[in-house]
Amino acid sequence: MKKLFVLFFLLGSVIFLFGCVEPVRHMQTIPDASYEPISDKAIVIFLRPQILALRIQSEIFDLVSQENKFVGIVSAKEKLAYITEPGNHLFMITGESADFMKADLQANKIYYARVVPRIGVHKARFSLEPIHKDIEQQNLDSWKKACKTVENTKDSYKWAQRNATNTQIKKGRYLPNWIKKPENEQPFLKSEDGF
Repeated sequence: MKKLFVLFFLLGSVIFLFGCVEPVRHMQTIPDASYEPISDKAIVIFLRPQILALRIQSEIFDLVSQENKFVGIVSAKEKLAYITEPGNHLFMITGESADFMKADLQANKIYYARVVPRIGVHKARFSLEPIHKDIEQQNLDSWKKACKTVENTKDSYKWAQRNATNTQIKKGRYLPNWIKKPENEQPFLKSEDGF
């Protein structure tokens, strides 16, 4: 029994590290951009610098009112810029499950959040980690260099439409429990974290 457990653990570790799904698709790589603040908009750059779960994609949504607004798909070693309205936002990231991050965004600021893979049962789960301006600057520079820039394509928007029901199911399943967490356990990208 112990050998069987060890075998399953090793197999699960390999799947987590390298993934077992189809190659990364839908998004396109673009030349690395140096984003400048926009006077009436906020920019959030989602970074996934780790190589863990290499071939497993994570999908990000902005939960604007009742709408699940598709932000994009981020894979290992990629970053994605999202230009949006300032104010309060709730971001959702999906993989095997869903997780969330609050944000209070100011216009004319650039914010950063890190996509963090975690071990799941069938494939990787993901969380969003706000990058706080006062403590993360040293790591941020290396994370930005480690990631290539991607943007949405017609295929990524089609993917989001085809998977809208599944996205809504994950939101309904995981958001109520996340809301019940104490506020200090809910990731929060604060207005002062903008650059």
